[in-house]
Amino acid sequence: MAEPKKAITAYEVLKIDELVRIGDSGQVERYYRHQIKTKEGVVISVDIDEKDFTPEKAVPILSKKAQEVDKIKVSSG
Repeated sequence: MAEPKKAITAYEVLKIDELVRIGDSGQVERYYRHQIKTKEGVVISVDIDEKDFTPEKAVPILSKKAQEVDKIKVSSG
């Protein structure tokens, strides 16, 4: 049986870490650091707040960052 094809995206997620910090108001804040590899092969880290850590919200954030980085790489040669 053949493996299903992966969708072509602007990035590949390499790693996700959950991080915790104390915010300005003294409350605990959780965020998720995504390490991604762009189509051009650039590896970057993108932090996403806990409230945005859903497929519907995280995918557009990561796609936008990957595309921005690839534009910089292509324009710089």
